[in-house]
Amino acid sequence: MILTLGDIAQRLDLELKGDASIRISGIANLLGAEPGQLTFLFNSNHKKYLSGCKAAAVVLCESDAEGCKLPCLVTPRPRLEWARIAALFDTSPAPNHKIHSTAVISPTAMIAGDVTIGAQTVIEAGARLDSGVVIGAGCFIGQSTVVGTNSRLAANVSLYHEIIIGSNAIIHSGAVIGADGFGFESDNGVWTKIPQIYSVHIGDDVEIGACTTIDRGALNHTCIGDGVKLDNQVQIGHGTTIGHNTAISGCTAIAGSTRIGAYCLIGGAVGIVDNIQIADRVEITAMSLVSRSIEEKGRYSSGTGLMPGRSWKRSIVGFARLGEILKRLRALERRTKQP
Repeated sequence: MILTLGDIAQRLDLELKGDASIRISGIANLLGAEPGQLTFLFNSNHKKYLSGCKAAAVVLCESDAEGCKLPCLVTPRPRLEWARIAALFDTSPAPNHKIHSTAVISPTAMIAGDVTIGAQTVIEAGARLDSGVVIGAGCFIGQSTVVGTNSRLAANVSLYHEIIIGSNAIIHSGAVIGADGFGFESDNGVWTKIPQIYSVHIGDDVEIGACTTIDRGALNHTCIGDGVKLDNQVQIGHGTTIGHNTAISGCTAIAGSTRIGAYCLIGGAVGIVDNIQIADRVEITAMSLVSRSIEEKGRYSSGTGLMPGRSWKRSIVGFARLGEILKRLRALERRTKQP
Protein backbone atom coordinates (compact mmCIF):
# COMPACT_ATOMS: atom_id res chain seq x y z
CA MET A 1 0.00 0.00 0.00
CA ILE A 2 1.41 3.36 -1.07
CA LEU A 3 -0.51 6.56 -0.27
CA THR A 4 0.48 10.17 -0.62
CA LEU A 5 0.43 12.41 2.41
CA GLY A 6 -2.35 14.34 0.70
CA ASP A 7 -4.39 11.14 0.29
CA ILE A 8 -4.16 10.45 4.02
CA ALA A 9 -5.04 14.03 4.94
CA GLN A 10 -8.08 13.99 2.64
CA ARG A 11 -9.37 10.57 3.74
CA LEU A 12 -9.15 11.42 7.44
CA ASP A 13 -9.88 15.17 7.19
CA LEU A 14 -6.56 16.23 8.71
CA GLU A 15 -4.73 19.51 8.35
CA LEU A 16 -1.64 19.12 6.16
CA LYS A 17 1.50 21.22 6.47
CA GLY A 18 4.04 20.42 3.76
CA ASP A 19 4.23 18.62 0.43
CA ALA A 20 1.04 16.68 -0.28
CA SER A 21 2.75 14.53 -2.93
CA ILE A 22 5.09 12.79 -0.47
CA ARG A 23 4.65 9.02 -0.78
CA ILE A 24 3.95 7.06 2.40
CA SER A 25 4.58 3.31 2.45
CA GLY A 26 3.80 2.60 6.13
CA ILE A 27 4.02 3.76 9.73
CA ALA A 28 6.66 3.46 12.44
CA ASN A 29 7.68 4.80 15.82
CA LEU A 30 9.55 8.07 16.19
CA LEU A 31 13.00 6.57 16.74
CA GLY A 32 12.75 3.68 14.30
CA ALA A 33 11.05 5.34 11.33
CA GLU A 34 12.71 5.09 7.92
CA PRO A 35 12.35 7.28 4.80
CA GLY A 36 8.90 6.82 3.27
CA GLN A 37 7.25 6.09 6.60
CA LEU A 38 4.86 8.19 8.66
CA THR A 39 5.56 8.58 12.38
CA PHE A 40 3.73 10.03 15.39
CA LEU A 41 4.53 12.43 18.21
CA PHE A 42 2.32 11.48 21.14
CA ASN A 43 4.19 13.33 23.89
CA SER A 44 5.62 16.84 23.67
CA ASN A 45 8.56 15.70 25.81
CA HIS A 46 9.75 13.66 22.81
CA LYS A 47 9.77 16.60 20.42
CA LYS A 48 13.56 16.73 20.74
CA TYR A 49 13.78 13.52 18.69
CA LEU A 50 12.18 15.10 15.63
CA SER A 51 15.43 16.72 14.52
CA GLY A 52 17.06 13.33 13.93
CA CYS A 53 13.96 11.51 12.71
CA LYS A 54 14.22 9.92 9.24
CA ALA A 55 10.46 9.66 8.66
CA ALA A 56 8.85 11.25 5.63
CA ALA A 57 6.27 13.03 7.79
CA VAL A 58 4.88 13.18 11.31
CA VAL A 59 1.44 13.28 12.93
CA LEU A 60 1.30 15.70 15.86
CA CYS A 61 -0.81 18.29 17.65
CA GLU A 62 -0.88 22.01 16.75
CA SER A 63 1.31 23.10 19.66
CA ASP A 64 4.10 20.73 18.54
CA ALA A 65 3.85 21.63 14.85
CA GLU A 66 5.49 25.03 15.34
CA GLY A 67 9.12 24.85 14.23
CA CYS A 68 8.83 21.24 13.01
CA LYS A 69 10.92 20.78 9.87
CA LEU A 70 9.14 17.60 8.77
CA PRO A 71 5.89 17.69 6.80
CA CYS A 72 3.02 17.36 9.28
CA LEU A 73 -0.50 16.08 9.68
CA VAL A 74 -2.00 18.14 12.48
CA THR A 75 -4.66 16.84 14.87
CA PRO A 76 -5.71 17.47 18.47
CA ARG A 77 -5.50 13.69 19.15
CA PRO A 78 -2.45 12.03 17.55
CA ARG A 79 -3.09 8.68 19.25
CA LEU A 80 -6.59 8.48 17.79
CA GLU A 81 -5.27 9.29 14.32
CA TRP A 82 -2.67 6.55 14.80
CA ALA A 83 -5.53 4.05 15.02
CA ARG A 84 -7.23 5.45 11.93
CA ILE A 85 -4.05 5.68 9.85
CA ALA A 86 -2.89 2.21 10.88
CA ALA A 87 -6.13 0.83 9.48
CA LEU A 88 -5.15 2.20 6.06
CA PHE A 89 -1.98 0.05 6.10
CA ASP A 90 -3.45 -3.06 7.73
CA THR A 91 -2.34 -6.18 5.86
CA SER A 92 -4.77 -8.62 7.48
CA PRO A 93 -6.14 -11.00 4.82
CA ALA A 94 -9.52 -9.98 3.49
CA PRO A 95 -12.37 -12.51 3.86
CA ASN A 96 -13.13 -14.48 0.70
CA HIS A 97 -16.80 -15.22 1.54
CA LYS A 98 -16.25 -18.93 0.93
CA ILE A 99 -16.71 -22.07 3.01
CA HIS A 100 -13.66 -24.34 3.01
CA SER A 101 -14.30 -27.84 1.73
CA THR A 102 -12.99 -29.42 4.96
CA ALA A 103 -15.39 -27.52 7.24
CA VAL A 104 -17.92 -29.75 9.03
CA ILE A 105 -21.28 -27.98 9.21
CA SER A 106 -24.55 -29.36 10.55
CA PRO A 107 -27.39 -29.24 8.04
CA THR A 108 -29.49 -27.40 10.63
CA ALA A 109 -26.93 -24.59 11.09
CA MET A 110 -28.02 -21.25 9.62
CA ILE A 111 -25.22 -19.65 7.59
CA ALA A 112 -25.58 -16.28 5.85
CA GLY A 113 -24.56 -16.15 2.19
CA ASP A 114 -21.50 -13.95 2.63
CA VAL A 115 -19.87 -15.78 5.56
CA THR A 116 -16.22 -16.93 5.42
CA ILE A 117 -15.40 -20.27 7.10
CA GLY A 118 -11.86 -21.65 7.33
CA ALA A 119 -10.47 -25.16 7.09
CA GLN A 120 -11.36 -27.84 9.65
CA THR A 121 -13.95 -25.70 11.41
CA VAL A 122 -16.86 -27.52 13.09
CA ILE A 123 -20.30 -25.89 13.33
CA GLU A 124 -22.92 -27.81 15.25
CA ALA A 125 -26.70 -28.08 14.99
CA GLY A 126 -28.79 -24.92 15.28
CA ALA A 127 -25.82 -22.55 15.25
CA ARG A 128 -26.33 -19.25 13.42
CA LEU A 129 -23.73 -17.15 11.63
CA ASP A 130 -25.05 -13.77 10.51
CA SER A 131 -23.99 -11.66 7.53
CA GLY A 132 -20.31 -10.83 7.16
CA VAL A 133 -19.09 -13.28 9.83
CA VAL A 134 -15.53 -14.61 9.43
CA ILE A 135 -14.57 -17.89 11.09
CA GLY A 136 -10.89 -18.85 11.06
CA ALA A 137 -9.45 -22.31 10.58
CA GLY A 138 -9.98 -24.91 13.28
CA CYS A 139 -12.77 -23.14 15.15
CA PHE A 140 -15.56 -24.88 17.03
CA ILE A 141 -19.07 -23.36 17.11
CA GLY A 142 -21.31 -25.23 19.51
CA GLN A 143 -24.95 -26.14 19.27
CA SER A 144 -27.39 -23.19 19.03
CA THR A 145 -24.61 -20.60 19.34
CA VAL A 146 -25.14 -17.26 17.57
CA VAL A 147 -22.39 -15.12 16.02
CA GLY A 148 -23.60 -11.62 15.09
CA THR A 149 -23.10 -9.54 11.98
CA ASN A 150 -19.52 -8.84 10.87
CA SER A 151 -17.95 -10.58 13.86
CA ARG A 152 -14.59 -12.26 13.33
CA LEU A 153 -13.08 -15.34 14.97
CA ALA A 154 -9.38 -15.99 14.42
CA ALA A 155 -8.09 -19.55 14.15
CA ASN A 156 -8.79 -22.11 16.87
CA VAL A 157 -11.48 -20.26 18.82
CA SER A 158 -13.94 -22.43 20.76
CA LEU A 159 -17.50 -21.30 21.38
CA TYR A 160 -19.46 -23.78 23.49
CA HIS A 161 -23.20 -24.38 23.13
CA GLU A 162 -25.84 -21.62 23.30
CA ILE A 163 -23.36 -18.74 23.36
CA ILE A 164 -24.46 -15.36 22.00
CA ILE A 165 -21.88 -13.11 20.32
CA GLY A 166 -23.00 -9.64 19.22
CA SER A 167 -22.11 -7.70 16.08
CA ASN A 168 -18.61 -6.52 15.11
CA ALA A 169 -16.86 -8.66 17.71
CA ILE A 170 -13.22 -9.71 17.31
CA ILE A 171 -12.15 -12.91 19.07
CA HIS A 172 -8.49 -13.90 18.85
CA SER A 173 -6.91 -17.33 18.60
CA GLY A 174 -7.19 -19.77 21.47
CA ALA A 175 -10.06 -17.98 23.21
CA VAL A 176 -12.55 -20.29 24.91
CA ILE A 177 -16.04 -18.97 25.60
CA GLY A 178 -18.62 -20.92 27.53
CA ALA A 179 -16.56 -23.56 29.33
CA ASP A 180 -17.88 -24.62 32.72
CA GLY A 181 -17.31 -22.25 35.59
CA PHE A 182 -15.34 -23.57 38.57
CA GLY A 183 -18.29 -24.79 40.61
CA PHE A 184 -18.01 -27.63 43.15
CA GLU A 185 -19.49 -28.44 46.54
CA SER A 186 -17.82 -30.72 49.05
CA ASP A 187 -19.76 -33.83 50.15
CA ASN A 188 -17.81 -35.36 53.04
CA GLY A 189 -14.54 -34.46 51.36
CA VAL A 190 -15.60 -35.49 47.86
CA TRP A 191 -16.18 -32.73 45.34
CA THR A 192 -19.63 -32.72 43.69
CA LYS A 193 -19.77 -30.82 40.40
CA ILE A 194 -22.36 -28.02 40.09
CA PRO A 195 -23.66 -28.00 36.51
CA GLN A 196 -23.18 -24.65 34.80
CA ILE A 197 -26.52 -24.44 33.04
CA TYR A 198 -26.52 -20.78 31.95
CA SER A 199 -24.64 -19.23 29.05
CA VAL A 200 -22.35 -16.35 28.01
CA HIS A 201 -23.83 -13.26 26.37
CA ILE A 202 -21.39 -10.91 24.64
CA GLY A 203 -22.44 -7.50 23.34
CA ASP A 204 -21.53 -5.54 20.21
CA ASP A 205 -18.06 -4.18 19.37
CA VAL A 206 -16.32 -6.42 21.91
CA GLU A 207 -12.71 -7.57 21.42
CA ILE A 208 -11.42 -10.67 23.21
CA GLY A 209 -7.70 -11.42 23.32
CA ALA A 210 -5.82 -14.61 22.56
CA CYS A 211 -6.24 -17.46 25.06
CA THR A 212 -8.76 -15.51 27.12
CA THR A 213 -11.44 -17.65 28.80
CA ILE A 214 -14.99 -16.64 29.70
CA ASP A 215 -16.90 -19.19 31.78
CA ARG A 216 -20.62 -19.87 31.48
CA GLY A 217 -22.86 -19.21 34.47
CA ALA A 218 -24.37 -21.47 37.10
CA LEU A 219 -27.30 -19.31 38.30
CA ASN A 220 -27.22 -16.52 35.70
CA HIS A 221 -25.60 -15.72 32.38
CA THR A 222 -22.08 -14.36 32.22
CA CYS A 223 -22.55 -11.00 30.46
CA ILE A 224 -19.98 -8.84 28.65
CA GLY A 225 -21.29 -5.38 27.73
CA ASP A 226 -20.99 -3.48 24.46
CA GLY A 227 -17.55 -2.10 23.65
CA VAL A 228 -15.66 -4.14 26.26
CA LYS A 229 -12.00 -4.84 25.43
CA LEU A 230 -10.29 -7.88 26.99
CA ASP A 231 -6.57 -8.42 26.57
CA ASN A 232 -4.82 -11.78 26.15
CA GLN A 233 -5.07 -14.44 28.87
CA VAL A 234 -7.84 -12.84 30.89
CA GLN A 235 -10.03 -15.16 33.01
CA ILE A 236 -13.70 -14.23 33.53
CA GLY A 237 -15.44 -16.38 36.11
CA HIS A 238 -18.97 -17.78 35.92
CA GLY A 239 -21.90 -15.41 36.26
CA THR A 240 -19.74 -12.28 36.12
CA THR A 241 -21.10 -9.10 34.54
CA ILE A 242 -18.86 -6.48 32.91
CA GLY A 243 -20.32 -3.09 32.01
CA HIS A 244 -19.98 -1.46 28.61
CA ASN A 245 -16.67 0.03 27.42
CA THR A 246 -14.61 -1.42 30.26
CA ALA A 247 -11.04 -2.42 29.30
CA ILE A 248 -9.11 -5.20 31.08
CA SER A 249 -5.38 -5.86 30.58
CA GLY A 250 -3.66 -9.22 30.25
CA CYS A 251 -3.46 -11.98 32.88
CA THR A 252 -6.20 -10.48 35.06
CA ALA A 253 -8.39 -13.06 36.81
CA ILE A 254 -11.95 -12.28 37.86
CA ALA A 255 -13.76 -14.75 40.10
CA GLY A 256 -17.41 -15.68 39.67
CA SER A 257 -20.54 -13.60 40.31
CA THR A 258 -18.63 -10.32 40.28
CA ARG A 259 -20.24 -7.18 38.87
CA ILE A 260 -17.91 -4.69 37.20
CA GLY A 261 -19.25 -1.32 36.08
CA ALA A 262 -18.96 0.60 32.83
CA TYR A 263 -15.90 2.56 31.64
CA CYS A 264 -13.58 0.82 34.11
CA LEU A 265 -9.86 0.37 33.43
CA ILE A 266 -8.28 -2.72 35.00
CA GLY A 267 -4.52 -3.20 34.76
CA GLY A 268 -2.57 -6.37 34.09
CA ALA A 269 -2.39 -9.31 36.51
CA VAL A 270 -5.13 -7.93 38.77
CA GLY A 271 -6.98 -10.44 40.96
CA ILE A 272 -10.66 -9.80 41.75
CA VAL A 273 -12.47 -12.01 44.26
CA ASP A 274 -15.98 -13.38 43.82
CA ASN A 275 -19.34 -11.84 44.69
CA ILE A 276 -18.25 -8.20 44.87
CA GLN A 277 -19.30 -5.08 42.98
CA ILE A 278 -17.13 -2.46 41.31
CA ALA A 279 -18.65 0.92 40.47
CA ASP A 280 -18.53 2.66 37.08
CA ARG A 281 -15.33 4.50 36.07
CA VAL A 282 -13.02 2.71 38.48
CA GLU A 283 -9.34 2.36 37.57
CA ILE A 284 -7.37 -0.49 39.19
CA THR A 285 -3.61 -0.49 38.75
CA ALA A 286 -1.59 -3.56 37.77
CA MET A 287 -0.92 -6.40 40.22
CA SER A 288 -3.63 -5.25 42.63
CA LEU A 289 -5.80 -7.64 44.65
CA VAL A 290 -9.41 -6.49 44.88
CA SER A 291 -10.85 -8.25 47.93
CA ARG A 292 -13.86 -6.03 48.63
CA SER A 293 -16.44 -4.03 46.72
CA ILE A 294 -15.53 -0.60 45.33
CA GLU A 295 -18.48 1.76 45.62
CA GLU A 296 -17.02 5.04 44.33
CA LYS A 297 -15.24 5.85 41.08
CA GLY A 298 -11.52 6.62 41.25
CA ARG A 299 -8.08 5.04 41.05
CA TYR A 300 -7.26 2.11 43.35
CA SER A 301 -4.05 0.17 44.02
CA SER A 302 -2.72 -2.52 46.34
CA GLY A 303 0.58 -4.31 46.90
CA THR A 304 4.04 -2.78 47.08
CA GLY A 305 5.85 -0.81 44.43
CA LEU A 306 9.11 -1.92 42.87
CA MET A 307 12.29 -1.30 44.87
CA PRO A 308 15.83 -2.71 44.91
CA GLY A 309 15.92 -6.32 46.09
CA ARG A 310 17.85 -5.58 49.28
CA SER A 311 15.43 -2.86 50.32
CA TRP A 312 12.47 -5.10 49.57
CA LYS A 313 13.86 -7.90 51.76
CA ARG A 314 14.37 -5.50 54.67
CA SER A 315 10.84 -4.17 54.19
CA ILE A 316 9.37 -7.68 54.24
CA VAL A 317 11.03 -8.31 57.60
CA GLY A 318 9.40 -5.10 58.85
CA PHE A 319 6.01 -6.08 57.46
CA ALA A 320 6.15 -9.39 59.35
CA ARG A 321 6.71 -7.47 62.60
CA LEU A 322 4.10 -4.78 61.90
CA GLY A 323 1.56 -6.16 64.40
CA GLU A 324 4.15 -6.26 67.16
CA ILE A 325 5.36 -2.74 66.30
CA LEU A 326 1.83 -1.32 66.40
CA LYS A 327 1.19 -2.98 69.76
CA ARG A 328 4.34 -1.42 71.20
CA LEU A 329 3.42 1.96 69.69
CA ARG A 330 -0.02 1.94 71.32
CA ALA A 331 1.54 1.04 74.69
CA LEU A 332 4.03 3.89 74.30
CA GLU A 333 1.24 6.34 73.44
CA ARG A 334 -0.69 5.30 76.55
CA ARG A 335 2.37 5.86 78.78
CA THR A 336 3.12 9.28 77.31
CA LYS A 337 -0.44 10.53 77.11
CA GLN A 338 -0.94 13.79 78.98
CA PRO A 339 -3.66 13.75 81.72
